[in-house]
Amino acid sequence: MSGMACGPAVSPRAQATITPSTGGRSTVRETTDDESNSPAPYVFSRWRLAGMSETLKPRGGTTRGAPVRRSGEPSEQWRRLQEAGLSQQERDRRAILAMAGTYEVSFEFLEVVGFAPGYRLDRPYRSWATELITVLRDTPAEVSLQHTLVMSFRTESGQIRGPVVMKHWRQDWRYEDTDVHEYAGRSTWRRRTRPKREVRGQWSQAVYQVDDSPRYEALGRWVHHPTFSEWESETTWRPLPRREFSVRSDYHVLVGTNRHTITPLGWTHAQENLKLALGDDGEQTYIAREVGLNRYTRIVDLDVRKAETYWQRTDAYWSAVRATWRSIYERDLFALRESVDGKKLYEFHFAFADRLTKEEIPEHRAQEHARETIHRFLRSSTATKP
Repeated sequence: MSGMACGPAVSPRAQATITPSTGGRSTVRETTDDESNSPAPYVFSRWRLAGMSETLKPRGGTTRGAPVRRSGEPSEQWRRLQEAGLSQQERDRRAILAMAGTYEVSFEFLEVVGFAPGYRLDRPYRSWATELITVLRDTPAEVSLQHTLVMSFRTESGQIRGPVVMKHWRQDWRYEDTDVHEYAGRSTWRRRTRPKREVRGQWSQAVYQVDDSPRYEALGRWVHHPTFSEWESETTWRPLPRREFSVRSDYHVLVGTNRHTITPLGWTHAQENLKLALGDDGEQTYIAREVGLNRYTRIVDLDVRKAETYWQRTDAYWSAVRATWRSIYERDLFALRESVDGKKLYEFHFAFADRLTKEEIPEHRAQEHARETIHRFLRSSTATKP
């Protein structure tokens, strides 16, 4: 999950494009394999930057996705967002809800500046996904959106395999939120109470990992225009996303801002991040700057039945996971272990959720597993018995 976990892997992929017809309706055209191997017009990972001796080949995967059909019409959520006479808070809420749906997603990150003499810019990152985004909670002052990967793959022989379903990241929005949790580095989060006057008219966005553990939380204000709506965050610290911590050890914190932009056919998530190294003596050193752009293009006919079945079987378990974290958020400070018994937190959760899709497990046992697993990852200085 960048500001969150990114999709699994990407290469240029077969896809469907929307072409206006003379009758004013939208038609769907699937691109050929040759066309799909051409760089998309917005791809910036092929730029040649000043000071680079060669164009860096993007890192990521080599999988190809199944063809998709992009929507050619504004969504119903977009039409509701444009209704006249709404209060600012209600229009904000509808902008958040407009992110729900089925999407083709591209994730791209590019280092643009290195600050130390001799610093070599890292290879650009590219990834893709097809996702279902569902509404977990919707009240006038709170909205929770759950992302779920629903991905089919094209084999070398041209066969389509899948879909593969995997729980992805989550985003919770709260209006005029005075109780936020800020990342402090070294897998530690601190609770901070904000004055009511400071957050008036703003929404917080809390972003969670695939296992519902915290990433970061930030406040910002929605601004609405006839052609788009946009929310921009304050600058916050956040831990390294999976695309980075698996390959980098020379820095420890991303210091960044997010911008969510809602359009008639989807939305984008833009990021600008500074990469910060933390010294044992408390010294802080910025080493580079990166920009990121995640595009969510609305698609139609994505088969989400397997995802719906997954959530029917595992919803109570993940609800228990979220409830456990809510109790932990009552603390002023907590810190997490990177692993227990050689496994990451998500591995324990995903393994248990997978069991739930295949066998009946009493709900009280699932709740116990969720609670006990999370508390095992709390560092001793901040842990209490479940």
